[in-house]
Amino acid sequence: MCGRFSFATDWEEVLREFAINTSQYTDRPRYNVAPGQLVTAIISSHGERRIGPLKWGLIPHFSKDARVGYKMINARAESLEEKPSYRQLLDRKRCLIPADSYYEWKRDAGKSTPYRMVVRDRTLFAMAGLFDTWIDPEGNKISSCTIITTAASEWMTKIHERMPVILTEEEEKTWLSARDFQNVKQLLRPYEAEKMKAYPVSPLVNNVKNDSPLCISEATIL
Repeated sequence: MCGRFSFATDWEEVLREFAINTSQYTDRPRYNVAPGQLVTAIISSHGERRIGPLKWGLIPHFSKDARVGYKMINARAESLEEKPSYRQLLDRKRCLIPADSYYEWKRDAGKSTPYRMVVRDRTLFAMAGLFDTWIDPEGNKISSCTIITTAASEWMTKIHERMPVILTEEEEKTWLSARDFQNVKQLLRPYEAEKMKAYPVSPLVNNVKNDSPLCISEATIL
């Protein structure tokens, strides 16, 4: 799964990396992004990329209660077409969720150690996502998203059996522009293991209230 990530890159670099021409939206450096928070996301609208905030935790447009979002922070790639909450979004409501790392917890002998996963040759990368808009009983719109996960690469299984779908730069273009989900379905696979690295970080990341560079600093395992 993917339950926490960081996104602390210079904002001008973000706009350049993801080919955003104009935007009044900005986000601050974030070292411990958690479900339920607003996250930066990129969508395609009329052939142009737009960047803005989405709530992490998908609330399908037909939901009766916004709390369902806390159960839908991730969507399994293998079952997207089987579930109405996702199936209706596959052709038209795909998004990119930029990050510079994601966290996962390795469990060993009753101990849980947080690890930070990064892409070796890219400061920034994008995770594949889906989004939807829900209208609450008062008429307020809430736009939300989920991160798609897949089975982990053999390397990653040493830490966790699932991982977010990370797209290459070329795949990012296809994910946003393709009209038919069948044309992008093959992109939902593990990222190449040799292009990633991981290192242990401080238990500070366990608490969502901690959001500082200390969260991404390498820690020593005792």
